[in-house]
Amino acid sequence: MRYVLAFVLFLWTPQVEAQRRIPIKVVVVAMFERGADTGDQPGEYQYCVEREKLDRVIPFPQGYHDLRMNRDGVLGILTGVGTAKAAASIMALGLDQRFDLTKAYWLVAGIAGVDPADASLGSAAWAEYVVDGDLAHEIDAREIPKDWKTGYVPLRKSFPYEQPRADSGECYRLNPKLVDWAFHLTERVALGDDEKMRAEREQFTSANARRPPFVLKGDTLSASTFWHGSLLNEWANDWVKYHTGGKGNYVTTAMEDTGTMQSLTFLAKAGRVDIDRVLVLRTASDFDQPVPGRSAAESLAQNKIGQYTGYYPALEAAWRVGHVVVLKLVQEWNQYRDAKW
Repeated sequence: MRYVLAFVLFLWTPQVEAQRRIPIKVVVVAMFERGADTGDQPGEYQYCVEREKLDRVIPFPQGYHDLRMNRDGVLGILTGVGTAKAAASIMALGLDQRFDLTKAYWLVAGIAGVDPADASLGSAAWAEYVVDGDLAHEIDAREIPKDWKTGYVPLRKSFPYEQPRADSGECYRLNPKLVDWAFHLTERVALGDDEKMRAEREQFTSANARRPPFVLKGDTLSASTFWHGSLLNEWANDWVKYHTGGKGNYVTTAMEDTGTMQSLTFLAKAGRVDIDRVLVLRTASDFDQPVPGRSAAESLAQNKIGQYTGYYPALEAAWRVGHVVVLKLVQEWNQYRDAKW
């Protein structure tokens, strides 16, 4: 009997269990979907599901939405909107014993608002810095001291942008070598354009806002509050500069990425994932402020899901640019599996 028990225990060692896990090459992370995963009006997930042929549905009751996978080792996850859902869903995936994620690359690909000083509608920005726009103190705008630029104060500070900066987890830096690799691999990807985007961008004076869609490097501000307007754009630029020590440049505003990055950081400490293999791609569905001559309130009222001027082109851009990276990694897996970045 003892020999039988010893044999059973041998069969279920952690090493044997790890060998039974499904090896994942790339995890594609989307945040929202409008309806079904296929065949209707798309959200961020649908093009990836349909075009990467994520045909295998894997139940995922501990997360926001069932997982999907293809035969090439590409796994898709839909996190849900906001930092809380993203953090919970990514942590649940990272701890799921069915998958071996130790060699996996992570591609977060979704739409965002964009700073007209840096890019135009339909453009795609690879982030090196992901900055949290929620962790802070705040004073109502009607009570801001006259000598303050904003009522938003860094956590554990007494006034805006007080130095030295305290690191409370507001800033994540992605592997710059990997980000550069992804940018140079995709910088000439052709992005879609249309008359509505041209008409809107021509109302701005910035040369970058008036350009046809293009691929660039630019950092993202992650906040669960959907903010809008030129004054908050000024805050976003200052906030990103503050938390990156002047090294980052705010380009896109999104919601979930700091939640995703926090979970991946913890999972990396546990040896479940490689934090140096994470990419964040955000594509511009709308400007983060109104066109000249329109109020912020009027512009915000117009910006409803699916009614952004660049909504469909931004979804298309996220897939076109992201797909180039996914395809490269899968087709040349022997090179990238054990790559040291």
